[in-house]
Amino acid sequence: MNNGIKGFMAKSLSGHDKDKIYYVIEEDSTFAYLSDGQIRKVNNPKRKKKKHIQIIKNENSLLYKKILDNQRVSDEEIKFEIKHYIEKK
Repeated sequence: MNNGIKGFMAKSLSGHDKDKIYYVIEEDSTFAYLSDGQIRKVNNPKRKKKKHIQIIKNENSLLYKKILDNQRVSDEEIKFEIKHYIEKK
């Protein structure tokens, strides 16, 4: 069972990127490392404090499972998932 936030989508709650949607690529005790597939690529994620993001549960997503299993994830996959989430909203 995953107790962390790795693999989930997250919404920024503060900063110049407020309300932007990201994927949590990695995490440590204080920070989440976020990628949106466009400006913040997988190989250069944004470091943001966990208290400044709101988690969006998406456990049924294939991308969630890939990130948890430490498989390679492309920027295009992240852009696609975020785009579909925003369209459904």
